[in-house]
Amino acid sequence: MHNRFIAILAALVTLSVAIAASAQEKVSIAALRFVSSAPIFIAMEKGYFKDQGLEVEFKFFDAAQPIAVAVAAGDADLGITGLTGGFFNLAGKGAIKIIAAQSREEPGYDFVAYVAGKKAFDAGFTDPGKFPGKTIAITQTGSTFHYMLGMLAEKRGFKLTEVTLKPLQSIANVTAALKGEQVDGALLPANNAYAAEKDGFGKIIGWVHQETPWQLGALFAGSRMIEQRRAVVEKFVAAYVKACADYAEAFLQRDAAGKRVFGDKADALIPIIQKYVEPKPSVDQVKASASYIDPQGRLLVKNIYDQVTWYQAQGMVARDVDAAKFLDLSFVKDHLDLPKR
Repeated sequence: MHNRFIAILAALVTLSVAIAASAQEKVSIAALRFVSSAPIFIAMEKGYFKDQGLEVEFKFFDAAQPIAVAVAAGDADLGITGLTGGFFNLAGKGAIKIIAAQSREEPGYDFVAYVAGKKAFDAGFTDPGKFPGKTIAITQTGSTFHYMLGMLAEKRGFKLTEVTLKPLQSIANVTAALKGEQVDGALLPANNAYAAEKDGFGKIIGWVHQETPWQLGALFAGSRMIEQRRAVVEKFVAAYVKACADYAEAFLQRDAAGKRVFGDKADALIPIIQKYVEPKPSVDQVKASASYIDPQGRLLVKNIYDQVTWYQAQGMVARDVDAAKFLDLSFVKDHLDLPKR
C-alpha cells in the first residue's frame, strides 16, 4: 500500500511538472552574438525568463538589419540590436515598436572609438576634428557608424561630404582595411580598437562617448505581438530589466577616479556572456566590450527622434516616418530625455 501511494505521488508530481512546463509561454527574440546582447543571456541563464513563465528561444543573426526584418515579418517576436536607417524605415511602416533600451554611448564608458591608421596618425590625423579629407572605413551606409560620423561632423563643424566613406560590410573587413593602410581611419568597437593599438597598426584618437553620447541600441517587439500578447511582452521586459540591473552592477561600476572596476559580480557573469558571444571572447575582451546599458532599460528618447531626423536629411529614411508612432514607452518607467512636443 505504501509503495502504491509513493508511486501515485510520484506520478502526480511528474504530471504537475509537465503541466507547468506546458504552461510556459513560448517567445522568440532575434539578436546578435555580441556582448551588447548580454541582458538577454543573463536573463536566460539566471532563470529570469523562466520565473516569468516564459520559454525563450534565441534566433541569432549576423547583422542588425535582418533582425529588424525578422521581427517585422513575424519570424521573431522581439529583437534587440543597434538602430539604423533601415530599421527606421521598417518601423515607419508600423510593423515594429521600440520598447526598451539596449546599449548607449555614455560619457566615461568606452564603446566605439575613432581610430587613425598609424601612417595617417604620424602624418597628423591625431584628433576627431581632423576627419575632413580622410578616407574612413565603416560597415555600411546607413549604419550606426555612419550616424556616429554624421553627429561628429555636426558637432565639430565640418560637412560629412568632406569625408570619403568606404563601406566594407563587416568589422573584420574594416579592421583589415585599416591594417592594410587602404584607409586613413575607421570607427571600431572598443575591443577591436584596443587590439589595433596593441598590434601597432592603429591609434585611438578619441571616443564617441566623449563627443556625441547617444542611444545606439534598443529592445523592440512586433506590433502584432504587442497587440495580441501584451502580457507576454510585459513579462519579457520585466525579466530583461532585472538582467539589465545585474549587468550594471557587474560592468558599469567606477572608482573615485572614474576608472571602471570589475569585481566578483563581473566574474560571475562573464562565463554566461562567453557562452553565447561568438567568436568566444576572453575575460578582458568581455570587459573591454561591456558597453553602457541603462540599469532600468530606459531610453534616451529625444535622441531617437534626432536619429530619424538625421537619416531623413540624408535621404535614407522616408519623410513620413515619425518616431512617436513606433515608440511604445509604456513597458518601462521613467524614460530619459523626453522630447517637448
